[in-house]
Amino acid sequence: MGEPTAVARALERVRRTDPTLCAFLDVWPDRALAREPAAAGLPLAGLPFAVKGPAGLRSYAAGRLVAAGGVPVGATSVPGPGTYWQTWGRGAHGRTVNPWRADRTPGGSSAGSAAAVAAGVVTLATGSDGAGSVRLPAAWCGVFGLKTTNGLLPSPDRSGLASAGVLARSADHAELYLRHVLDGYAPRRVTLPVPAVYSPDLGFADVDPEVARVVAGAVGRLVAAGVVRLLPGGCTLADPAPAWFAVRGGADGEEGRRARGLRADNDRALTALFARAPLLLTPATPNRPHGHEGPGEVYSTALTWAFNVSGHPAASVPAGFTSDGCPVGLQLVADRRRDAWLLAAARAAEEALPPLPGRRSPPAEPRSAEGSPRRRSPRVCGSPRASRPASGGPSRAGRSRCSRWALRGRAAAR
Repeated sequence: MGEPTAVARALERVRRTDPTLCAFLDVWPDRALAREPAAAGLPLAGLPFAVKGPAGLRSYAAGRLVAAGGVPVGATSVPGPGTYWQTWGRGAHGRTVNPWRADRTPGGSSAGSAAAVAAGVVTLATGSDGAGSVRLPAAWCGVFGLKTTNGLLPSPDRSGLASAGVLARSADHAELYLRHVLDGYAPRRVTLPVPAVYSPDLGFADVDPEVARVVAGAVGRLVAAGVVRLLPGGCTLADPAPAWFAVRGGADGEEGRRARGLRADNDRALTALFARAPLLLTPATPNRPHGHEGPGEVYSTALTWAFNVSGHPAASVPAGFTSDGCPVGLQLVADRRRDAWLLAAARAAEEALPPLPGRRSPPAEPRSAEGSPRRRSPRVCGSPRASRPASGGPSRAGRSRCSRWALRGRAAAR
């Protein structure tokens, strides 16, 4: 017998890891192996990949990847019913766990896609991002995640907030996605150091001090390596929560007017920022991965959903780890339709932010805080009658108003 093919090896990794990881809803071994020979002569040469959720195989991106010779091996987990928060996933074997810490969630809603990539099951997986649903799990699983410019690729989301995206082992792997999914894609180069603006909180978010420390350290390493040159001044936006909810819920009247004004103010601030610097750096999330009981009173999307409202492309690059072993993401944001340039900037950042000693990949089996392999039984937390955004409670600046927004909102894009 010859060596197992790439698809066969990926399917074996699914078989071995998924009873514990719970990253997949469905796996297609027969179809994947049957598709591989014909794909071998195409540009992606039978590259195994995963798709987000039960509808992922019907997505525009998946179709383009298949046409280029990619081979889908399965559909990854997304949040199940019963919670207002969307930073989790339920696979065929149970609740999806974070490959670094089984007692923590991988994030969501592209939960299984991030977990499968982080665990080395596949090198890339499709996702969608309506409030942070690619960047957030990418940050919490220590992988690369890209949200494309809103409207650049087809999306079924009628609100316009959700954009197609990808979770990948690196920016190079993400480029494979963009090269074959986006018509007219041409790689870009960046001239170093890139002028950049660093904002630790976008002017409103309440960031976990340890997350802030890790991200600030990563930014310092980028400066020291000559990748970025920080410009004076930061980025101060209004909390986008009311605008996000208004757009999502189709608000009109006075609420719609106020939301349009907030959105316009933030758009003006971002236009001015990108007129003086091509790159904005922030933490990807204000918090570290939460437990399976839920996020509590923190909106994990606080630093991501501003760019769903504004439409800018944004990526999460692994920045390091908290003292309790949780990955942290650095968010990179560029001007609209500069997705290829953003990928080039992210690649330069990755080269200057090598994995920390002893943190090159998650353990073969997800581990609990106590260090032993662990499977969590599903828990349901929170009232299913209340609609909140994809990731939990409000930032400090927005808590007093969020109950009103939540009644009008819907859970963020899956």
